[in-house]
Amino acid sequence: MYLPRIEGIRVGHVQKVSLVPGKVHEMKTLSLKPLLFEIPEFLSEEECGVVVRLAQLKGLMESQVMVPEGQEELNQQLNLTPEEIFNFLDLNQDGQLQPHEILTHSRVRDGIWLTSENLKEIYDGLKVDQDGNGLLNLEEFRRLKSDAFQRFLLQRGVERSQLVRNSRHTWLYQGQGAHQVLQDLRKRVTTLTRLPSSLVELSEPLQVVRYEQGGHYHAHHDSGPVYPETACTHTRLAANTTSPFQTSCRYITVLFYLNNVEEGGETTFPVADNRTYEEASLIQNDVDLLDTRKHCDKGNLRVKPIKGTAVFWYNYLSDGRGWVGEQDEYSLHGGCVVTRGTKWVANNWINVDPDYQRQARYQQLVSQQQEQEEIISELNSDQHIERHQDL
Repeated sequence: MYLPRIEGIRVGHVQKVSLVPGKVHEMKTLSLKPLLFEIPEFLSEEECGVVVRLAQLKGLMESQVMVPEGQEELNQQLNLTPEEIFNFLDLNQDGQLQPHEILTHSRVRDGIWLTSENLKEIYDGLKVDQDGNGLLNLEEFRRLKSDAFQRFLLQRGVERSQLVRNSRHTWLYQGQGAHQVLQDLRKRVTTLTRLPSSLVELSEPLQVVRYEQGGHYHAHHDSGPVYPETACTHTRLAANTTSPFQTSCRYITVLFYLNNVEEGGETTFPVADNRTYEEASLIQNDVDLLDTRKHCDKGNLRVKPIKGTAVFWYNYLSDGRGWVGEQDEYSLHGGCVVTRGTKWVANNWINVDPDYQRQARYQQLVSQQQEQEEIISELNSDQHIERHQDL
């Protein structure tokens, strides 16, 4: 297998693409870091309506629970000491945990969007920052139980606006037997990305998301970095290890806007085309570039939701040999708060394992499974015919 990669040329460059018979679409380069494109009229007005109605028919669920459970159990599985956890969180290895180091970790872990003010409140409530300098040294950190933040948050109460993600969503199957619009959409995505159809067909179903007024999704990466001990969620059947670390290996994100939003709801790429990427600089003084409720206007690039438009970007760089390379940290993005109206979007994620052998093994396993199912189906069909003849 080989993964072709579309050239961005330069920001603002427009190239013609043929995605459906009898129509030529224009694809505009919005940024080179990440490699990001916009295609107006990717979906027709009618297709947008069909996808929304199918999602409503299926029923939408909360995109995030208030405070997830199971973190304590994972810590026990890994058997990490307080020193090991401290060193893991201490990004700049200066022996002190700065607020941004704690905030980044707790947001991923607990799903609650803590601010610097919240952190001070928690420190005071738990009496952990003895010298009051806003930093935690190892001795102070040792006094914290691994679930201390969770316990404090649950006691205080959490509102939906404090979640990392405030939306509702559902998943729509796009394979054989699905609504024709959903099948057509997947074919169009295959043509757009120029990827092997087998990769697209084995990827996640279409996710449809609704953001009500006040809904948002703070800045995040759709995929995590993949290390040797990390397994991709979609190819875990082909993995040789039972690693507790799993991540969604989403090589490409294709995002569709299904309606026009009255106000707000842009997709922000806070560090798009920055000269450098530094995680520590994302939270500086009173400006948190990850906060899509307060600081969306501070991001480098914002894409306005326009009905029928698609944007797509690569979450990974190329390895230079036609396969997946390192995570593209510039693909950081989020959904700005919807200040008026409702926002409907859909996501197609193309899953590719950076471990080529594991991806190939996974596809082989799936192919063998499908062949066995076809044989069983044929046998059942033959038996049915024989029974019918006997009758």
